[in-house]
Amino acid sequence: MNSRRRFLNDATTGIGSIALGSLLAGDRATAARPVIDPAQPYAPRPAHYPAKAKNVLVIFCAGAVSQLETWDYKPELIKQDGKPLKGGPAVTFQGPAGDLARPQYAFRPYGETGKMVSDMIPHLAELTDEFAFIHSLTSKSNTHGPAENFLSTGFVEDGFPSGGGWVTYALGSENQNLPAFVAIPDPRGVPQASVNNWGAGFLPAEFQGTPFSSKNPIRHLAPPAKISAAADRAAREHLQKLNQMHLERHPADGKLAARIASYELAARMQLSVPEISDLSTETAQTMAMYGADDSSNPIKAAYAKNCILARRLIESGVRFVQLFNGAYASGGELNWDGHSKLKEQYDRHAEIMDQPTAAMIRDMKARGLLEDTLVVWCTEFGRMPMFQKGAKGRDHNPDGFTCWLTGAGVRRGVSHGVTDELGRKAVEDIHPLYDLNATILHLLGLDHEQLTFEHNGVQRRLTNVEGHRIAEVLA
Repeated sequence: MNSRRRFLNDATTGIGSIALGSLLAGDRATAARPVIDPAQPYAPRPAHYPAKAKNVLVIFCAGAVSQLETWDYKPELIKQDGKPLKGGPAVTFQGPAGDLARPQYAFRPYGETGKMVSDMIPHLAELTDEFAFIHSLTSKSNTHGPAENFLSTGFVEDGFPSGGGWVTYALGSENQNLPAFVAIPDPRGVPQASVNNWGAGFLPAEFQGTPFSSKNPIRHLAPPAKISAAADRAAREHLQKLNQMHLERHPADGKLAARIASYELAARMQLSVPEISDLSTETAQTMAMYGADDSSNPIKAAYAKNCILARRLIESGVRFVQLFNGAYASGGELNWDGHSKLKEQYDRHAEIMDQPTAAMIRDMKARGLLEDTLVVWCTEFGRMPMFQKGAKGRDHNPDGFTCWLTGAGVRRGVSHGVTDELGRKAVEDIHPLYDLNATILHLLGLDHEQLTFEHNGVQRRLTNVEGHRIAEVLA
């Protein structure tokens, strides 16, 4: 009898505790959710706690850059060049595995840290003291589209909000005349997962990224030539009066207020976007520093202009800028997917990426922008230490690869995490990409566990139910 009574008492208490915990969790989620005025969806909003960074610039190298040809020096791989990997897989993602292959570029020490970096990227190599490297990242997919999804949205499936969408949903923007979130596609095309990388998913549509570049400006921004400026202005003013009258009759119509806000932003963008996209105001010295005047390599020059555009957007207070280097899967011709001719293709891709990216970071530092801006260099996964059988390239490897951070709140000159002696798998301080996204949010003053949005009855977040900030790379 005593045991039965005790059981019922304990069960009742336990159920009550579970219910209370659920309610408290709901309160926390509600308390952390940003309060958004539909009429001003991009107005700046407070973070969860004091932030180190106000803005983010993500440099996304599409196609999966090989860590073994860039940042992750493996002397043992040089020693075992041409030998089979003992106990290794007979077949990898795209087919039979070949022998181990040494890095296709020499490595040498750089900076005060003596960090070993590839000769493939000499301009960026000179900046290694500025970077915090994470050498032990892992992905959930070895396929480009789903892996890009996982990096950008925290899920391999389609339909989830991108990191930029989450950030602008939480924080709004400091500039009300430009989009809060801008995606700058590579001159060669869009990445494999395309708009998923800058989509809003199930968040309100206003938090999706706006794609444009120095080569392809925002379309339909200016009125047709046959419509005069006076007529265009009169039509907009009349439309504004009608919208305002309707809103006064239906003050609770948040969708209408949001639509009006988007139209008003579009009107302001007619002036602000052409101005910020006009690179003629840049000095000849700046254009040369970035390589934007390189007539011998038009793709490099176009990417360099995108880098200048990215800097100008950050300088103007745009909250989140996503800059792509590399386009869609094309046998490695248009991005970093080096399956068969890695050295030949990487020679071309590195020339496009190296100087402009390094110049952008130097320029941002000189202008004081890195005091408030977090810069992230990333790719969706890495490459295998062996060549593919019968080829001169490396297959996909989601089990250990490198990204780096610099700028606001970042501890410079550190290398965190380790892959094995051949660079195949992360073996020390292993971090799924959830941790990278949690760290980015943390530097913006956002708790990744509290930044949620209810969708189909589930409290969703960028890091799913995982993720930890990587304290070792924080200042």
